[in-house]
Amino acid sequence: MPEKAFTVAEANFLIPTLEGVLDSVQERMKRIQGATERLQVLDLLWGAKIGSRDNPDYGEAQSHSAEILQLMGEIEELVEREIEGRGLRFPQGGLEHGLIDFPTVWEGRRVYLCWKRGEPIIEAWHEVDGGFSGRRTLTAEQVREMGRGPADASGSWHMP
Repeated sequence: MPEKAFTVAEANFLIPTLEGVLDSVQERMKRIQGATERLQVLDLLWGAKIGSRDNPDYGEAQSHSAEILQLMGEIEELVEREIEGRGLRFPQGGLEHGLIDFPTVWEGRRVYLCWKRGEPIIEAWHEVDGGFSGRRTLTAEQVREMGRGPADASGSWHMP
């Protein structure tokens, strides 16, 4: 399937939206942490008995477990819809560190524009196998030319 090749301007346009998405993800992750900590306390108190229906804290434990599963599902849905659904990707460790890659093309090859949460604009790129440690600062020419060139009618590239 063709993949969108983002220009730097298109990627920069999405940054405020992505900041909001990552805020939502982070808020849910904090709630997961809180529910997990409460569940751990109950586990310390009751051990294996926490799973017994006659345990007085059974309902509370079940509620915390259900909350964790619901929040994890919400995070997955946000990521699928708002990140992956836009043709973007989280590199390894991306969710935890706020890293998002935008596929693009430079000099006829597939590369990624690389954004880290908190950066006001896209300032770097890396090779597909380069990762965050392989980030290179964008040049003025790259800002003008990345993601531009022959594409199909939908604006997508058939990436190499």
